Amino acid sequence: MKTRDLYRREFLTTSLSGLGGVALTTMLAEDGVFADGKQKRVGSAIVSPLAEKPPHFAPKAKHCIFILMAGAPSQLDLFDYKPTLKKLDGKPMPASLLEGVRFAFIQKETATLMGSQFQFQQHGECGMWFSELLPNIAGCADDITMIRTMHTDQFNHHPGQLLLQCGRPLFGLPSMGSWLSYGLGTINQNLPSYVVLTAGRGSSGGATLWSSGFLPSVHAGVLLRNEGPPILNLELPPGLPARLQRKGLDAIRELNQRRYEEIHDPEIASRIAAYELAWRMQSAAPELTDLSGETQKTLDDYGVNRPEPKERSNRAGTGEQYKSFARSCLLARRMVERGVRFVNIIFASWDHHSNLKRDLTYNTGMVDQPIAALIRDLKQRGLLDETLVVWGGEFGRTPLGENRPGYKQVTGRDHHPYAFSMFLAGGGMRPGYTHGETDEISWAPARDPVHINDLQATMLHLFGLDHLRLTYRHQGLDQRLTNVTRDSQVIPELLADHG
Repeated sequence: MKTRDLYRREFLTTSLSGLGGVALTTMLAEDGVFADGKQKRVGSAIVSPLAEKPPHFAPKAKHCIFILMAGAPSQLDLFDYKPTLKKLDGKPMPASLLEGVRFAFIQKETATLMGSQFQFQQHGECGMWFSELLPNIAGCADDITMIRTMHTDQFNHHPGQLLLQCGRPLFGLPSMGSWLSYGLGTINQNLPSYVVLTAGRGSSGGATLWSSGFLPSVHAGVLLRNEGPPILNLELPPGLPARLQRKGLDAIRELNQRRYEEIHDPEIASRIAAYELAWRMQSAAPELTDLSGETQKTLDDYGVNRPEPKERSNRAGTGEQYKSFARSCLLARRMVERGVRFVNIIFASWDHHSNLKRDLTYNTGMVDQPIAALIRDLKQRGLLDETLVVWGGEFGRTPLGENRPGYKQVTGRDHHPYAFSMFLAGGGMRPGYTHGETDEISWAPARDPVHINDLQATMLHLFGLDHLRLTYRHQGLDQRLTNVTRDSQVIPELLADHG
């Protein structure tokens, strides 16, 4: 065997983690290692870190679409109907409830309760409550699991978003999408296992919300544009034949492999993997974002061509957000069809400290139609049973109106970590079910509280993963998505087979 071949074989048996593993599938396929279509091993290690891996037990879900409403939507104006709070509008809260409570901006000595300005109604056979702002999502009530008693440890945006996405409010941790990619691998080697779509002005957490943290970087979220080239500079340069590009990549790969043998830097393996994945995505990614094959009815259902309303929110950023968000929802369905494991749709901002009526009306008008269309579309295509759709923000909003200095009128709500609502659909969740109940003003759970880590443990369970067994050794500790210092639990009442 030639020295070059020895280098190549040794490389294949040593770069078994990180982004370098993505390239291994392609290189071994050239040698016939995957000729029978089954996963092979080199030595005792799995060749590709993105190859499909078996779950701990039979899963209900295969894909997740996590719609992060960054900035914290008001549960009091969308889901948690509180007629008593409306009767108490303008009255002070009992001082006993405010002892030891921290707010971002509220001056608690003079704060008063604020009821919702919106009308509520029950929907579906299950009788789930929704405000008038979400008529389309309300039409999916019998497919939805509503959790009214979410609570978190964080009351500022970036830490709260990190806890929701990564299990702890710290930098450098893997997100849930990365954990699922690490635990289960991918179904489509031509697209990333974990894809991120963003809209609006940008979330507080930014790229820290889709990081791979201490996991191999092959499991990080890949940020895609929802219009135009999916990834800038991914396309083949004009005038460069594909075969010539392939030869160039092979030459670069050989040089990188030789350098790797000298210093064994895993970042060199990552570089090789990035080139190889980009090569395969040059054909897969443009097809993914090309909506010309969708029917006009589908485009209309999602609202892909909706105009922006005349009255906009100042917190949503510039551009045509209604069209952008609708495209993201439709692309999420297309990604699931093509085997992408985890899709994050992140929109900001719902941080309505003021102008709540105008800004919440704008945001809900933007998300209501596309999300309802996504749920119905997945169901009609037979994909909802295996696709978990999650909607929620990092915390909720106070039943107190915000009265920060300099604002003459109370028109918004402050951050509220003690009780808020999230909803889920599909993927083995219990449809038409409302979990938990808050007190009369939605200050705290009255029964059945659900911590963020409990929700994460439950979601992993739906994917056939035990949150205590899905671990990665880092800094001498078996790290996991759910905080190792907290006794997190799967919530069986949320599952479709509960009973």
